[in-house]
Amino acid sequence: MNDTFRFVKRKSMGTEKIKNDTSSANKARQSIGARKNPEAETAILDAAADIIAEKGIGGLRMEAVARRAKAGKATLYRWWPTRGALLLAVYQRKKPQFLYRDTGSLEQDLLHFANDLIEIWQGENGLFFKAIIAESQSDPDVAETLRNYHSERIEALAKVVERARQRGEIPQHEAPAVRADMLIGLLWQRLITNRLDEPIGQHIRMLANSDLS
Repeated sequence: MNDTFRFVKRKSMGTEKIKNDTSSANKARQSIGARKNPEAETAILDAAADIIAEKGIGGLRMEAVARRAKAGKATLYRWWPTRGALLLAVYQRKKPQFLYRDTGSLEQDLLHFANDLIEIWQGENGLFFKAIIAESQSDPDVAETLRNYHSERIEALAKVVERARQRGEIPQHEAPAVRADMLIGLLWQRLITNRLDEPIGQHIRMLANSDLS
């Protein structure tokens, strides 16, 4: 699979400032503890994106990112402890801001969630995320980061389901994370099997209205 991605070669105003003023950029990139310096963060993520665009995900190496960004390896590892964490940071930087809607109906909330995510994944964002999933099969660090990311996504969507439980749409004894896990699992499965174009409304209806107990 060709896992090079032109879309991640993105320049920002912050990046241009770094390139045009080397002395001030080097000073700005000094570690300031646990907090990320915005210009250093931009430089590192730009460097990682450039390397992915040139060599693919398999070619991303932390040392090469630090060298290209002119950042200390200690700073890089403090902010992104593993290669997987850096990969997900590049993905999340490109991914559009995601909103969890509150329509007053669980079915409509889940349908909006599914359709919005499918739209994000229809282009290069989807190809990039699929490549991260593929990389997780052979890289334990990427696999662990992806598991954590998956758990975070379930936790976020579970809040939508919890609203529905409070409205009485689903049984009170049910754990909201169950439905969230089922929907996210369905969407990830459709992504990796290239089935994002298939209708999903009936699945959402069953998931929102069925008693899972």
